[in-house]
Amino acid sequence: MPWRSRARVHVRQMQRALVITASGEFDTDEQDLLPAAWAEADEQALPLTVLDLSGVTFGDSSFLDALLHARALHHSAGRRLVLVGPLPPSILLLLTVTHVLEHFDIADSLTQALGGEPPSPGRP
Repeated sequence: MPWRSRARVHVRQMQRALVITASGEFDTDEQDLLPAAWAEADEQALPLTVLDLSGVTFGDSSFLDALLHARALHHSAGRRLVLVGPLPPSILLLLTVTHVLEHFDIADSLTQALGGEPPSPGRP
């Protein structure tokens, strides 16, 4: 039986932001999907990247590593990265138990992330 990914990543530009929508299960088999999106963010060099995680049902340590790598890339380039929820319970747990939740800006919706109201650091 051929391998089929249980994860999807969609990238699009909205206003002055790159919006990345992730959905499904992210483990080591899908470890290249998000870094490809980060490369697109670097190429576009927009001031804001929004990562919608509301459809992610599972993320392992490679998923966490991809998020931390994105945060570091955006920070070093002087661009913002905002995670959009509501964060699924498994992702919220992953970010909480690893003590990295407070290092991310989190918005409740895409509208909020794109400028409706400011996201809060580490707020689920």
